[in-house]
Amino acid sequence: MDLRLPIGYVFTIYGIMLTAYGAITKGSEMYSKSLGINVNLIWGVVLLIFGLAMYFAAKRGKAS
Repeated sequence: MDLRLPIGYVFTIYGIMLTAYGAITKGSEMYSKSLGINVNLIWGVVLLIFGLAMYFAAKRGKAS
């Protein structure tokens, strides 16, 4: 089994959860401590992109 596949699954799931939490809590006062930057939303998208990249790299490597 290619190790990129489970890594892609885990990071994609965590990315979806963190992005959803960041979107739900958008505008909350807890982000005033981080200069108004929604860190959860930003890092959720980063994790989601990384997870999808690992998933597609595993699928592409398996096909060839």
